[in-house]
Amino acid sequence: MSPVVTGMTALISSITFYPLRGSSIDIHPNARWQQNGITVAGGNGKGTGINQLSSPYGLYVDDDQTIYVADTSNHRIVEWKRGAKSGQVIAGGNGQGSGDHQLSSPRDVIVDKERDSIIISDNWNRRVVRWPRRNGTSGETIISNIDCVGLTMDENGSLYVVDNEKHELRRYRRGESQGIVIAGGNGSENHLNQLSSSHYIFVDRDHSVYVSEKDNHRVMKWMEGAKQGIVVAGDQGKGNGLTQLSYPQGVVVDQLGTVYVADGWNDRIMRWSKGATQGSVIVGGNGRGGQSNQLNVPIGLSFDRDGNLIVVDWGNHRVQKFNIESNK
Repeated sequence: MSPVVTGMTALISSITFYPLRGSSIDIHPNARWQQNGITVAGGNGKGTGINQLSSPYGLYVDDDQTIYVADTSNHRIVEWKRGAKSGQVIAGGNGQGSGDHQLSSPRDVIVDKERDSIIISDNWNRRVVRWPRRNGTSGETIISNIDCVGLTMDENGSLYVVDNEKHELRRYRRGESQGIVIAGGNGSENHLNQLSSSHYIFVDRDHSVYVSEKDNHRVMKWMEGAKQGIVVAGDQGKGNGLTQLSYPQGVVVDQLGTVYVADGWNDRIMRWSKGATQGSVIVGGNGRGGQSNQLNVPIGLSFDRDGNLIVVDWGNHRVQKFNIESNK
């Protein structure tokens, strides 16, 4: 083997893989975040203006802290640069519809850096579309006939998509149009081999997938190749106790296996340490409202590269940033 190839192999093996929506820094188990959030997208009331959002759902935070938001009721994907007072429409925004230049109630968005494109869960059109990240006027359907909600991608370029109607999670390797079921697919009750109203997902570096089950009020971990999942948060019935969740949505997992979940109807973000039977509230939980320390049905969830928490605050039509205060 040539020195060049050997060097490249060593370089590639030394690269740390940070999963989508994960943090590029180690998050300490006792890390704390400021309780008053800063609005980094929207926050100007519900509307169609470029400084507004309307019932946003999922989001993606890029390395330069650019935020991509699924602006659901406006049927568009909006890009907000760091510090910007308004966003830029980069997909959809041409009215609700099923044309190649339109979206209909998009629920999630991720960036495929290798192809410089965004991938969108175009929910009401029952399709997943790829759209150029820059100067794109239309998208390309890459998966059809799917009640898609959350999606993500691993370091190999495999795409993971929730099918809410079939209560299953599928993985599509590059070039595949059918994919295979890797979680659920056994009906919609609360057995460990089932999913119910699975909405958002996260894949870690071991290719374990974490799935928020809205109607089962829990988060499940499915290891690669597993026939059933493991409860990692909730599953104690709907409620607001520390052992409970209420219609959970976005989920992120750090390098220690700590699970962070947007506890939708409890208007809070919770942290569940690996193996824990109860969680702790890290932001929100101060009643439903629009103050800086409050949330109104949080849905999308991500870290940025510094470990700050980014939350889509659905009912307040805004995205909030909670700065990390102490990482020890």
